Amino acid sequence: MEDVAERAGVSAMTVSRVLNTPEKVRPDTRARVLDAVRELSYRPNSAARSLVTGRSGVLGVVSFDTTLYGPASTLHGIEQAARSEDYLVTIVSVSALSRRSIGEAVDRLRFQSVDGVVIVAPHESAADGLRHLPPDLPVVVVGASDDLPVPVAAVDQVTGAVRATKHLLSLGHRTVWHVSGPQDWIDASGRIAGWRSVLEAEGREIPEPLLGDWSARSGFEHGKRLARDPEVTAVFVANDHMATGVLRALREAGRQVPQDVSVVGFDDVPEAAYLWPPLSTVRQNFAEVGRLSFQLLLDRIDGRAGAPHRMIEPELVVRESTAARLSG
Repeated sequence: MEDVAERAGVSAMTVSRVLNTPEKVRPDTRARVLDAVRELSYRPNSAARSLVTGRSGVLGVVSFDTTLYGPASTLHGIEQAARSEDYLVTIVSVSALSRRSIGEAVDRLRFQSVDGVVIVAPHESAADGLRHLPPDLPVVVVGASDDLPVPVAAVDQVTGAVRATKHLLSLGHRTVWHVSGPQDWIDASGRIAGWRSVLEAEGREIPEPLLGDWSARSGFEHGKRLARDPEVTAVFVANDHMATGVLRALREAGRQVPQDVSVVGFDDVPEAAYLWPPLSTVRQNFAEVGRLSFQLLLDRIDGRAGAPHRMIEPELVVRESTAARLSG
């Protein structure tokens, strides 16, 4: 640091301010110091910096089933937001969201002196563990219900399902069938609730939901069943991977999409626009989920009382898998 200060013509204290609280340093001075940092390839000593600031500059994330598109995209959004503020992220993956597994994961992160923890908890079963977190640890939860004693950042699943269902009814379909996600998933429950609320409000028949497991295979199996029923003309599928299976089942059965059956998915995975036909779906802004959860956590770390819960509205993306119902 002394070498950087000498090169920039400032004091070591000014170098420290540039690295830790740059907004308190004049732009021209800050630029000189940063130029010297780059020229000398200076890297702060993280242990010494932690002693000065009282922070490690590391955030912990507890994540579940990162092989699925939603949790993986959420994790990526958190990492991107943290990186933009020069925070490192350390991740603990758990195979179940029980009180014990969440507690053990949080303890592992505390041993690494993290400044705070983001918990990605899309299961109803996580609620008990989330109500028994250490009171002195800043925590934010992603994707959980809003009745928890900690801040929550989540996409409004009910609104997304409402928009998908209303879109299909607006095309003249008498009702909408639904291939849902697993029962214990909060996202799946929200999408069922939104779909059902629209059909109830419109006085439409409410078919029994078909329980899937988020996989294309389960969508394919349920799609074969739907394809055999000539009354099925519109299907809202709880994620795009299952929707891919539904599309294939309908095609193999000779039911054309969207001429015979309209299909809407959920997530807007990168492949959705390149399926045949391109899939109408509900887009979740996972980058915004990451940014909001990170900001909520910084508020907790800094002792600021921010909004306890933040909901992000999803966007209906209409492509070529939906069309007006043909008469007959």
